[in-house]
Amino acid sequence: MISQNVNMTETFATRFTAVRSKFGPLVWGLDPSRSLLDAWRLGDTSDGLDRFADIVLEAASGTVGLVKPQSAFYERHGWRGIRTLQRLIGDAQSAGLLVIVDAKRGDFGNTNDAYAEAYLGAGAPLGADALTVHPYLGLGAMGTFVSRADEAGSCLLVVIRSSNPEGRMVQSATDQAGRTVEEALLAEIGDLNVRLAPGEIGPIGAVIGPTHTHPALNLVAAQGLFLAPGVGMQGATAGDVAEVFAACPERVMPSASRSLLVDGPDVSRLRDTAGRLAGEFRELLRAP
Repeated sequence: MISQNVNMTETFATRFTAVRSKFGPLVWGLDPSRSLLDAWRLGDTSDGLDRFADIVLEAASGTVGLVKPQSAFYERHGWRGIRTLQRLIGDAQSAGLLVIVDAKRGDFGNTNDAYAEAYLGAGAPLGADALTVHPYLGLGAMGTFVSRADEAGSCLLVVIRSSNPEGRMVQSATDQAGRTVEEALLAEIGDLNVRLAPGEIGPIGAVIGPTHTHPALNLVAAQGLFLAPGVGMQGATAGDVAEVFAACPERVMPSASRSLLVDGPDVSRLRDTAGRLAGEFRELLRAP
C-alpha cells in the first residue's frame, strides 16, 4: 500500500522551476560510452571515466540546470565506475545542478526497498534528485520508491512511453477496459499525485519519448513532470517535444546526450552546443 507523506523539504518540482527559469529545461545526458571515451582520447578506463566526469561537470555548470548520468556507463567500470558516479552526483549537486540518475530500476518487495535506499532520500549513497524506474512489475509494488521520493522532495520518473520502437508492443497493448498500458499507468500516476500533492505538481513523473507523437496522451491529468529522452541522435527534434507537450510545456524536461557530447572534450565547444539547445528549448517551451 502506498501511503501519503508530508514533504519535509523543497520539492523537485519547485527546484526544477527555479533552474528552468535560469537555464531553461534542457537535461544534459552524461553517457560515457566506450566509443565516446575513445573519441575524446581519454581511454576506456576508470581513469578516463574520471576525467570525463571532470570535463562534463565543468561544461554543464552554469550552462544547464539538469544533468542525467546513465548509470550503466559507470557500472561497467566496476566499483571504480560507481565511485565516479557517486562523486559526479555529489559534485553536480554542490554546483547547483539537479541530477536525474537514469537507472531504470524496478522490482518488488525488499528488492525495491533496497534500490530505493540506494538512490533516494537521506543516507542514499547515490542520492539523486530524480530517478528513472520501470513499472512493469506493477506501480503498486513501488511503495518505498514513492514514499522516499515524496519524503525527500525527489522525483520518481516512471517509464511510460519509451523512445525506442521496440517498446511500443508492450506500452500500446490494451487492457480489458480498452485502455493502453501507457494510458492506464499515466492515470495511476495522476491518482497518486492527487493524493500526495493535492493541487500541485506531485513527486511522481513519467518518461515520455517524443519520438512517438501519436496517439496523444492526457499528460495534464498526470499532475507530474515529464522526462523527454531521445532528442538528437535518436531522432526526436525540439519541434517534436513542443508538439507532444503542447498542453503542459512548463512540465517537460527534454534530454539530449550524444548530440551534445560529440563536441567534446573541448569545454568551450561543449558549453556552446548545450547552450544553443537550451536556448532553443527555452523559447519553444514557454509556459502558456
